[in-house]
Amino acid sequence: MKSFYTDINFSYKQLLIKCAIFIVAVTCITYFMPKEGNFNYQFELNKPWKYGLLQASFDCPIYKADEQVEAEQDSIMNFYMPYYQKNTDIQNDVLIKLKKDFYDNNALKNNSKYYKHIENLLKNIYETGIIASTDLNQLEADKTTTIQIVSNNTATQKNVDDLYSIKEAYEKLVYSDTARFNKNILQKCNLDNYLIPNITFDSDKSLTAKQELLSEISWANGFVMNGQKIIDRGEIIDKKKYDILKSMQKEWSNRGETVTEKRLTLFGQILFVSTLIASFMIYLEIFRRDFYEAKGKICLLFSIIMCFPVLAFVMVEHAFMSIYIVPFAMIPMLIKIFLDSRTAFMAHITTILITSVVLRTPHEFILLQTVAGMAAIYSLRELSQRSQLLSSTIVVTISYAAMYLALDLIHVSEITQLSTYPYMNFLINGVLLLFAYPLLFILEKTFGFTSNVTLIELSNINNKLMREMSEVAPGTFQHSLQLANLTAAAANRIGANSQLVRTGAMYHDIGKMLNPAFFTENQSGVNPHDQLNYKQSAHIVIQHITDGLKLADKNNLPAVIKEFINTHHGNGLTKYFYISYKNEHPGEDVDTKAFQYPGSNPSTKEQAILMMADSVEAASRSLPEYTEESISNLVEKIIDSQVNDGYFNDCPITFKDITTVKGVFKEKLKTMYHTRISYPELKKQD
Repeated sequence: MKSFYTDINFSYKQLLIKCAIFIVAVTCITYFMPKEGNFNYQFELNKPWKYGLLQASFDCPIYKADEQVEAEQDSIMNFYMPYYQKNTDIQNDVLIKLKKDFYDNNALKNNSKYYKHIENLLKNIYETGIIASTDLNQLEADKTTTIQIVSNNTATQKNVDDLYSIKEAYEKLVYSDTARFNKNILQKCNLDNYLIPNITFDSDKSLTAKQELLSEISWANGFVMNGQKIIDRGEIIDKKKYDILKSMQKEWSNRGETVTEKRLTLFGQILFVSTLIASFMIYLEIFRRDFYEAKGKICLLFSIIMCFPVLAFVMVEHAFMSIYIVPFAMIPMLIKIFLDSRTAFMAHITTILITSVVLRTPHEFILLQTVAGMAAIYSLRELSQRSQLLSSTIVVTISYAAMYLALDLIHVSEITQLSTYPYMNFLINGVLLLFAYPLLFILEKTFGFTSNVTLIELSNINNKLMREMSEVAPGTFQHSLQLANLTAAAANRIGANSQLVRTGAMYHDIGKMLNPAFFTENQSGVNPHDQLNYKQSAHIVIQHITDGLKLADKNNLPAVIKEFINTHHGNGLTKYFYISYKNEHPGEDVDTKAFQYPGSNPSTKEQAILMMADSVEAASRSLPEYTEESISNLVEKIIDSQVNDGYFNDCPITFKDITTVKGVFKEKLKTMYHTRISYPELKKQD
């Protein structure tokens, strides 16, 4: 009953985890999806239309080209006359001031002749109008020759040249009649005090006049009706169609969606993304259910599936370069390196299908990305060198270009119609793909993975820990090397990760470095166990597991390598010391914990291979002679004993795999020890 409830709780917990993953993925992707459609077609004048049939989805005016509109505006603006207000109060105020100053000015005092002369000139000047220098300069800059002057609600046209500036008005007062009026006397009259602009710019009336003129210009040459065919694939974009496409692009950007349309769009996006994410999760449920139990794997998968569409959505919404510069082929590359090819392909297809819904050419995008993804998976079957990533990038770039060229050739009639612009995007895409290499390190640290590149670096015998082992425990080092070759060969035969088990074999016994003399492979005639009892000896031998884990932590070895240290003896006994102790203490109940290794039994094929190889290789050293029969019997005996003891009960290795591994071990041990054929003895004849 307890087991029944435990299973129910476990299933309930798994269901909650899957629901949480589903909701987070759908919410994140849908949130960043463009909520309004964009007219994001790319087209050029006199080039073929490379998309499918395009029909107008709403009534749209056909706007004139900007150059045509500007020319018409320039033409009609020749009739534009800005409005100015004439202030009659300024003239009255100036004449009153002049009359008052006449009695105070020594130059004009008791000289009514000069007074009348100045008064008449001022009346004439103000009647014509004085304009400020800034306004006059602006009119000259605008090349305006005629203006409308409003006085007493009546507008009168007047040439700009007829108006006075302050300087011209002053010169008029001083030099208009030098024969009768002395200019020196006039200059002493401070005439500039009576010159104030009375013609001022009326911005409101001028703006209204300008708008009325511009309103006479038609911004469109016609209309496109909803449902009308615009252009179909392969048709040449002539001037008329180009103007229509530009008009639709402009109208689309200005057009807003209603609340109902926005809700329907959002619902459709949620349904679309939910369907694809659910399909991918069904694939995992059927084929890779173990991923749900591995937090790092499931987080990596859905992080990638969410990140790439979000990046694409941002680029599409803000029209930031081409969607083809996004290195979608990096998706299968990364997942293939850390997980497997089938999951990499399924994740890639799911991602590009989600992304395609916001594009105007989804079929083209899906075809290109599918081919590129398959090329990436095929070309990067096992990443062990940086050069492989470069080769894979070249293959992916060529795949992009070849597929796009094929689609382009189908829809053009002449080679000259081909565009080179997309191929530049593919080159940029290839360069960005190279960033997969540094990204591997980030993903390893973030999600707890270990790539083949890292494993190869760790298995280099020149690294610090390996060099130290070769110096401190040379026998253990040689044993590890022999084991690395033995396990890698077996892993290759049964489809396991050969590089992983090779690296695990290199580090499985690093704990022996702390007490190397207590292990037979490092001894040279003196055995320190002779001075210890069996329990003490067993404790020291067992200690190499915990010492190895401590050294692994100290040297930052990946968790997957630590598992080899922990499982290569499982939870078995140090049989030599255990049996020897029992033989010396017959009838005594022996506490097996004193002789039991602290590790756990293997849980992967690679760990099982290492356990088998470690026992077989160590035992083979004690064979009295190396013959095919002796080696075969040894391998069969040791591995069958491990199977019978239940060491592989928690491991996904099959009996067929174990039989294959046995065969590999026999072949390799025969080669290692140069076995001889057992010659038959000659029978004596009677």
